[in-house]
Amino acid sequence: MASLGAFWAMGGYAAFVWPAYAITVAALAVLLVTAVRALRSAERQLAAFEGARTRRRAAAPMADRPAGDLA
Repeated sequence: MASLGAFWAMGGYAAFVWPAYAITVAALAVLLVTAVRALRSAERQLAAFEGARTRRRAAAPMADRPAGDLA
């Protein structure tokens, strides 16, 4: 039990070490949430762009399509 108490005390530096760990974990959590939100936003924009591109191609007459464009 003494070794566990020594671990939590961090050799007398616990007041500095544990808040540093907490700040680091909080910063990583913020970065993770920000990255996931940015990814979802980019995926929505890409889906909208691809949908608009598909609608535009479907509406264009065959004569207006570039040579070699079979879609």
